[in-house]
Amino acid sequence: MVDDVIATVTEAAARAVAAGVRQDGILIDPTHDFGKNTRHSLELTRRLDELVATGWPVLVALSRKDFVGETLDLPPDERLAGTLAATAVSAWQGARVFRAHDVLATRQVLDMVASIQGTRPPAVAKRGLA
Repeated sequence: MVDDVIATVTEAAARAVAAGVRQDGILIDPTHDFGKNTRHSLELTRRLDELVATGWPVLVALSRKDFVGETLDLPPDERLAGTLAATAVSAWQGARVFRAHDVLATRQVLDMVASIQGTRPPAVAKRGLA
């Protein structure tokens, strides 16, 4: 399934370039939940680094998705923690663009992941940190 997603999105990206779309204007999206079941979406999240390895920038739209709800048995308005966990995993694996309903919480998760990765310094240093 992941190989099929990779082939589908990279072929579409190549067709877009061939049709005249600037390469730097293209994102690939594994489309969590669309035509997939919960196990598929979980596997896509686990293996997102394989999409990142294609060289195309990866967009993920995880906010309140059914796979989060089914995994945790929660309705849409209670899926924030699960969404943020999937967002953190996706960011760690190299996703670059995130569609989110809960923008502030998502931004904070992304900033924290970047700081753990070492690509963003702490916002303040109050405890003797340099």
